[in-house]
Amino acid sequence: MASIDFSEEIRALRATYANVEQVIDVEKLEADVARLSEAAGVPDLWDDPAAAQKITSELSHRQHELKRVREIGSRIDDLEVMVQLAAEEDDADTLAEAGNELTALKRALSELEVVTLLSGEYDERAAVVTIRAGAGGVDAADFAEMLMRMYLRWAERKGYQTAVMDTSYAEEAGLKSATFEVNAPYAFGTLSVEAGTHRLVRISPFDNQGRRQTSFAAVEVIPLIEQTDSIEIPENEIKVDVFRSSGPGGQSVNTTDSAVRLTHIPTGIVVSMQNEKSQLQNRAAALRVLQSRLLLVKKQEQDAKKKELAGDVKASWGDQMRSYVLNPYQMVKDLRTDHEVGNTGAVFDGEIDDFIDAGIRWRAGQRTNAE
Repeated sequence: MASIDFSEEIRALRATYANVEQVIDVEKLEADVARLSEAAGVPDLWDDPAAAQKITSELSHRQHELKRVREIGSRIDDLEVMVQLAAEEDDADTLAEAGNELTALKRALSELEVVTLLSGEYDERAAVVTIRAGAGGVDAADFAEMLMRMYLRWAERKGYQTAVMDTSYAEEAGLKSATFEVNAPYAFGTLSVEAGTHRLVRISPFDNQGRRQTSFAAVEVIPLIEQTDSIEIPENEIKVDVFRSSGPGGQSVNTTDSAVRLTHIPTGIVVSMQNEKSQLQNRAAALRVLQSRLLLVKKQEQDAKKKELAGDVKASWGDQMRSYVLNPYQMVKDLRTDHEVGNTGAVFDGEIDDFIDAGIRWRAGQRTNAE
């Protein structure tokens, strides 16, 4: 009886896997790996370090993606063999092991399936994430730092490269704001569902009367600009300020004006960078992020025009998208998808895949309903 149940489950797995293979386009992925491998093998590759880094990084990402797809196919084959052997020998232990593997495969295939829903114009890009403390004083600044750690831990668990680009520390504790890059395939498409206002409810560790405090932090996610993107910013539209970078509590990091603040005059967008060693490096990094933000603004304007032509679409993202409650009970709940968990410690330690997956599926559903 168990083998019949497993057979049905395996058939369902194979059907889903075949659909995922088709959407991901494994043949194109293999061709990309072959092309990039050839490019990475030329003798003078590192004569241009920036180009070499881009090629090797993209090759690594594509190889990882291809390996991930192929491994799931192999695991489905292995599961079928395991079930057949267990049934022939009436081995209950092996059948139990097969059941565990079936559960794990469903999870892995579900995660892979989510990638097929990332079809936006910039979804494949690396992401630049900015977190800003909102209402709530020192608790909000502390919350902003908690969120930054949460996302960096998530990226670390995934093996994604990250780089902190700018941090502005609050006076007492936490962060006024922080900007960091996540360099991985589909980082923007994946993390863009995290954009919005996050709310924290807890007994404030900064209140000597032990009162409950509600605080807010805003998360912004933009795609990283590429050289092929045509975002030109006239020099007369940018105001440049230089200042000395500093660390927590105002501690001096260096004694030269190496930090850079760019203000885009027409839009009022401000970008600060202080983590590079030289003013030129910080200015280049700040300009790249400014271009990324303007690229996203341009796309949002286009999307707004489309919405205007299509009519009002309900169930918009809204400002407050997730609540983290630590008192009087413990729960993290996404207000768009209704997904919730009780293990708040795990969430703040980077276990947010279920929230991200639910958000991506929810967004895909909203797009389908709007068409």
